[in-house]
Amino acid sequence: MHPRFHTAFGELSATLQSVLLPYFDAPAFPAMFEAQQVDAIKQRCGLDDDALAFALLPLAAACSLTPISHFHVGAIARGQSGNLYFGANMEFSGAPMQQTIHAEQCAVTHAWLRGEPGLASITVNYTPCGHCRQFMNELNSGAGLQIRLPGREPATLGDYLPDSFGPKDLDIATLLMDRVDQGYQLTLSDELEKAALAAANQSHAPYSNAHSGVALEAEDGTIYAGRYAENAAFNPSLPPLQAALILLNVSGHDCQKIRRAVLAEPQTAILTQWDATRATLEALGCQNVSRITF
Repeated sequence: MHPRFHTAFGELSATLQSVLLPYFDAPAFPAMFEAQQVDAIKQRCGLDDDALAFALLPLAAACSLTPISHFHVGAIARGQSGNLYFGANMEFSGAPMQQTIHAEQCAVTHAWLRGEPGLASITVNYTPCGHCRQFMNELNSGAGLQIRLPGREPATLGDYLPDSFGPKDLDIATLLMDRVDQGYQLTLSDELEKAALAAANQSHAPYSNAHSGVALEAEDGTIYAGRYAENAAFNPSLPPLQAALILLNVSGHDCQKIRRAVLAEPQTAILTQWDATRATLEALGCQNVSRITF
């Protein structure tokens, strides 16, 4: 079991501990449960979907990186597939506050990067801030996305974000988590560059068309790629580096031990991820950062 889970795991009920232990003791727990695993856990523990998500929140929060706030937020995204995905807030010392990641963004992006086509609900241990409500408004699940909070009545994103402004106001038909292929092609031999380009081809950037992707090589050589997730309100957009860091972190790797990174983006785009990507990675101790353009 990854050390970060020890405390939270020890506070679970004995029944839940015994059921979850084989998953958490696996060589590389992916911070998610597939639908069939979820069904097995619920059956053995006698929990419904909401009760299980609430029970897992402390384990999700254990994935948080909080060197600035020391405030741990966990989120569980339930996909339309029935899969459950962990999310947690992430902060980076030496980088601007704007580079931080909220727990809801983390869980949503985690699900998206794992190939989930849409979300049914998101459970979080604190009320979603306005930034996260606007971020989730970009999703293809729409205002009907279920939001679950401890001690609160069930509600929807529409309840939390009335009179919202979103992609439909700008006649955008392709929404976040819809499957896309932007069709960019380059002749590449480097696997990290290939992963960055593939991520750019699956990115969501309908407002700027500045599709971009970042691929990171972890300490053990594993590659984690992230895609740009643009937002109708612009500022809640999640850069591709942050998406890649989400997958690297929830998979149990150290964000300060990245060997190499590649950004893929258009050569003539109206905005670029290069300066922010390089600066944030340098703050994390990664100096080997390159860019490919298409």
